[in-house]
Order: sequence, then structure tokens, then C-alpha cells
Amino acid sequence: MRERTTSLDVARLAGVSQSAVSRVFAGASASKATIAKVRRAAAELGYRPNSLARAMITGRSRIIGLVVAYLENQFYPVALELLSRSLQARGYHVLVFMAENATEGVPDVVQSLIDYQVDAIVTASVGMTSELTNLCETAGIPVVMFNRSQDDPRLSAVTSDNREGGRAVARFLAAGGHRRIAHIGGWQGASTGRDRAGGFVEGLGESGLEPAALVDGMYSREVAAEAARATFGRRDHPDAVFVGNDHMAFAVMDVLRFELGLAVPEDVSVVGYDDVPIAAWPAYSLTTVSQPVGRMVEATVDLLIARIEGDAEPHRVVIPGPLVLRASARRPRGFSR
Repeated sequence: MRERTTSLDVARLAGVSQSAVSRVFAGASASKATIAKVRRAAAELGYRPNSLARAMITGRSRIIGLVVAYLENQFYPVALELLSRSLQARGYHVLVFMAENATEGVPDVVQSLIDYQVDAIVTASVGMTSELTNLCETAGIPVVMFNRSQDDPRLSAVTSDNREGGRAVARFLAAGGHRRIAHIGGWQGASTGRDRAGGFVEGLGESGLEPAALVDGMYSREVAAEAARATFGRRDHPDAVFVGNDHMAFAVMDVLRFELGLAVPEDVSVVGYDDVPIAAWPAYSLTTVSQPVGRMVEATVDLLIARIEGDAEPHRVVIPGPLVLRASARRPRGFSR
């Protein structure tokens, strides 16, 4: 076996210092000429930087852990791709782990992330228990919550304006003449589900209305479908429904149209939340609140880098998203979003 090529070998061939080689592969500042010479020499020698050794020297692994609870909701594959690309553009590697939502304890995957000596953690659709927060704080690992928030003042979080989004849906449906409006919400153990439901109820109250039904859909397609059967399988069913995310809304629409024989929006108007790509497909043409995923990702990465570089103050970022009008809900005349 041939001996392993070192950064010193690359430096000699490129005619630069060993520190210059280190700067190039660390993504630090270097001239274009130096970068070109180092890359050319490295390719000729077959050199690959030892990330583990660099982490031991610098104390930085340049690895970010992404923890997500489930990927069935089409919003999260889009968000995770954008997060991964954005972090990689900043010179960070990404490890994605799946985890269950928990109300107490420390998920095993988070302990694994800490063992990998990640520089920071992004949790997407995953709650932070007090034990988990304490563990990350003790280990000196910053955490940013994406599309989820929590009352703990130590945590940074980036969300869309879920409460205002729910309120906007209520105003829209009331303006369309609907008076029996149901809500099949997201999991009420999550801030997103609670805030969307809370804003929706407040918005109905502005029009002197109360929800015809409030059901926890648990962010589950199966649970939402069963809720639709129970809520709309009677003659005096509601004439509109706000569903806590698009993933559930598609299931509700399928039940309404193909099981119960109801027309959308003639018999029932349906509004979702997220604006995933499938929502625009003609098969659904779903009216929905759009989560500004690009802006949310940008804010998350900015917060994360700031925390890594020493900004100890937690920050909460709330970004408004528009109501996107399509064919699944009756449009009020002259309705202003």
C-alpha cells in the first residue's frame, strides 16, 4: 500500500505553505491563484483532507445535525433539501437523523449526534424536552428549532406566522359565506398545531362564529381521513374545513370526493396549510397558506451560524406567509388577503 498523502506533500507540489493548504480546504480566505494551485496539486496526488483530524485540532467538526420526526409531509423534504444546500454552501456537512416526538427524555439519535461532535443541531418538526435542552446546553451545542417553537427562553426558533395564518383562513371562509366551518388540526402537542388552531378560532370569533368541529388530526393522513369520515359523513355536515397542513388536506379531499361523494368546493370548501408543490397540481388545486420556506431556511442558517460563532442570545423569528387562492375553496367577491 502506498503511503498516505499529507497536506505537506500538497504544499510542496503547489509551492505554497502548509497553512495555505489548510485554509483552502477549510473554506477560509485564499486567493484564486492559491486555491487553483492547491486543488490541482491535491488532485494530482489524490489527496483528501482528514476532516476528523482537523476537528480534533480546531474543535470544530463543521457538521450540522438535522433531526426530523417524519418525512411523509411533503413540506419537510423540500425544507431539508434547502437547509442542506444552504449549509453546504457555508462549508458545513449535514447529518440527517430521524427521531420520534417525545414529551420527556433524550432521543437516542440526539445522543448519537453529540457523540459525532456536531457543531450545532437543527430540529425540524421535533420538540425539545427540558432534558434534551439541558444536555445540548451542557455540551455547548447550539440548537435552532425549525417550524416549531417552544416556551423555553433558551431556545432559538424559526417559524411562519402560524397564528395569523389560521386567522386569515377563518376570515377568508367567513367572507365566502360559510357558517358551519370545521377544523381538522395538526397535533396539539406541537406549537404549529396549537397556533394555527388558536388563530383560526380567533378569526371565526371576529365574524361571530364558532367552529362546527375541532378535531386533532395528529399530522397523520390516516387520522385526518377518519376525522373527515366522522365529520362529513352526516347530512348536516359542515360546509367548509380548515385542515392543519396540506398532507392531511389531501387525505380529507380524497375522502370527501371519492368516499362520501361530496363536491369540492360546491359542497365543502377545503383550505390547507404549507403550500407544498402537490397543492398546485390540478388534481387538488388546494387553497392554502404558504409557508415561506426559503426565507425560513435563510433565517435558520443565519441564526445557526451566529450561534456557532459566539452569539449566545436566543432569537425567535416569525415570518408571515400569504394565503394562496386556488380551486378547492369558494372565493368571496372582492376578498382582500
